[in-house]
Amino acid sequence: MSVGGGKMQVMTTPVAVIMDAAAYARAVEDAVEAAAAYYASGTSSLDDDAYDRLVRGIAAWEAAHPDEVRPDSPTGKVAGGAAEGDVPHTVAMLSLDNVFSAEEFTAWAASLGRRLGREVTRFGVEPKLDGLAVAARYTEGRLSRLITRGDGTAGEDVSHAIGTIEGLPQTLAEPVTVEVRGEVLMTVAQFEHANEVRTAHGGQPFANPRNAAAGTLRAKERAYTVPMTFFGYGLLPRPDTDPALAARLGELAHSDLMALAAELGVHTTAATEVPGVVADTAEQVLARVAEIAALRAGLPFGIDGIVVKADLAADQQAAGSGSRAPRWAIAYKLPAVEKITRLLEVEWNVGRTGIIAPRGVLEPVEIEGSTITYATLHNPADITRRDLRLGDHVMVHRAGDVIPRIEAPVAHLRTGAERTIEFPSVCPRCGSAIDTSQERWRCEQGRNCHLVASLAYAAGRDQLDIEGLGGTRVVQLVEAGLVGDLADLFALTREQLLGLDRMGATSSDNLLAAIETAKGRPLSRVLCALGVRGTGRSMSRRIARYFATMDEIRAADAARMQQVEGIGTEKAPSIVAELAELGPLIDRLVAAGVNMTEPGATPAPAAGAEGGGDEDTAQAPQGGPLSGMTVVVTGAMTGPLEKLSRNQMNELIERAGGRSSSSVSKKTTLVVAGEGAGSKRAKAEDLGVRLSTPDEFATMVADFIG
Repeated sequence: MSVGGGKMQVMTTPVAVIMDAAAYARAVEDAVEAAAAYYASGTSSLDDDAYDRLVRGIAAWEAAHPDEVRPDSPTGKVAGGAAEGDVPHTVAMLSLDNVFSAEEFTAWAASLGRRLGREVTRFGVEPKLDGLAVAARYTEGRLSRLITRGDGTAGEDVSHAIGTIEGLPQTLAEPVTVEVRGEVLMTVAQFEHANEVRTAHGGQPFANPRNAAAGTLRAKERAYTVPMTFFGYGLLPRPDTDPALAARLGELAHSDLMALAAELGVHTTAATEVPGVVADTAEQVLARVAEIAALRAGLPFGIDGIVVKADLAADQQAAGSGSRAPRWAIAYKLPAVEKITRLLEVEWNVGRTGIIAPRGVLEPVEIEGSTITYATLHNPADITRRDLRLGDHVMVHRAGDVIPRIEAPVAHLRTGAERTIEFPSVCPRCGSAIDTSQERWRCEQGRNCHLVASLAYAAGRDQLDIEGLGGTRVVQLVEAGLVGDLADLFALTREQLLGLDRMGATSSDNLLAAIETAKGRPLSRVLCALGVRGTGRSMSRRIARYFATMDEIRAADAARMQQVEGIGTEKAPSIVAELAELGPLIDRLVAAGVNMTEPGATPAPAAGAEGGGDEDTAQAPQGGPLSGMTVVVTGAMTGPLEKLSRNQMNELIERAGGRSSSSVSKKTTLVVAGEGAGSKRAKAEDLGVRLSTPDEFATMVADFIG
């Protein structure tokens, strides 16, 4: 799904075409086998998208051949008929039917209205969490039993997992007897932790968070435990619930039930970036679908769609349920962000700071409408931890504009023909030795290994902004032996430049003037140009505002560096060490007259190591029109701001006394919303955050532009 200009564009999931009875029989067998593997151990030979297409193809063939439907077909069955259990549910725990486009959802909403004989006026809209459905039974407020959905009529007892699931309290705030239904999943952080623990105990890494949660929830005799998270999506009475409470639960709207569950201490989506909301029309539902889809990539947990329900209890009761799914709810599935493909090769690329980064070459696979042929592999230690091999079937994840990454091998699909990935013994770019003392390997030549890229980056628009010093000119300077590092740029002479091809008097004078102008850039730009590992434009600004001068930065130890927002215990020592390594270069830049102060900033007072990362520690000019404000910029700028890059907009905000941010929250003071502003504008409206047009904002900060 892509969202642009406020309008939602939806890709419909294609249906697998089944040509004859033999192909239909094979498809049923494949679907049943995949579902059985998933519900038994959390593994499967098919990813979600492939399984959805297969089942839709089966359903389409059965609609055309109603007299030839196989009894083991997954259609019309909870969990595809693959899951079983021995603990009966007091109320059937059904699956949801799916829609894959705005048109399909609109048709479903219309059919629900026809079934009720009236238009539905309230829908509950919430994210479809990518985990395992469970029923948690509470007796007089104490969690007494935990059961999987199973086949919908009975589930598996997984009460051994009680106490390992965050958000599922062992004691409710009130001593009530109820059943809470919801989803058990692993957040991104929990998934990474689970794989670290699992591989440390000699196990294969999980392919993805969903499989990890499914396997972990059922595991009874592991030598280790890893945390999971629960999100409630239902609250209902049990046979021995107090009659008055049972009656109340049967009358409350779904949104009110979720509010009550939260009051009892159950974790719901209410506190997340994608809380459940109530919509009055199908159009509002689709707008909310677009909002959630836009936020999907940044969520700390996986979602694979949006659940839409008739919110009112009367509407749910009137619509009723089928054998597999309720008629009053639907799952609006989003395009898959995970697919299974094969890892063909590993390439080793050298970055501008000398970091040697592995990149996986994949058998092409389509994810979210894009053909993916490469994916990041992070570092050699990560490859070793995940036990990746050439020829492996791997789970590839991509969400939004995030670079695709390889999660883990699908170990049960190995054939024995897979090959060990060979790590480089020398730098693949220059042949120098490799520093392997840290997880991210680095050429011992550092920046000099990739000098052209390093210098071109330093001269870029958001760093020193040296006009006329593009990649081609940098290559000339390096090949001529005139420039060996950043400081050499500031020692160039007119005579040296005139000796280069296609460098006349005018172009030489213009380049020297641009280099002279670059000497006056603020410290944040100079720091960014140095390319310290673990920092970028935003981090360089925060460091410069906090310390105000290069001398203060260089004098800081790891404990003090950690006081800067966003620098934690792992990053601080490496930044300090690299600044020390860059000391001779910085000295030469100072000698060349390069500015080493941040305009308007004053050094923050020294503090202890505890409490690092406080957002309020960053220093900003006081008394400006944005003093004390946190500002987010989204969409395309117009008018006086049209030519400013996003980095320059952030610098403008900070010159005017404000704090720039990339995300909207309750702490946001102002959102500057330009053309094409989408989810950030919508979130600001939901939170009641003040909105400004680019022209209005330009007027506010007119004295600071330029």
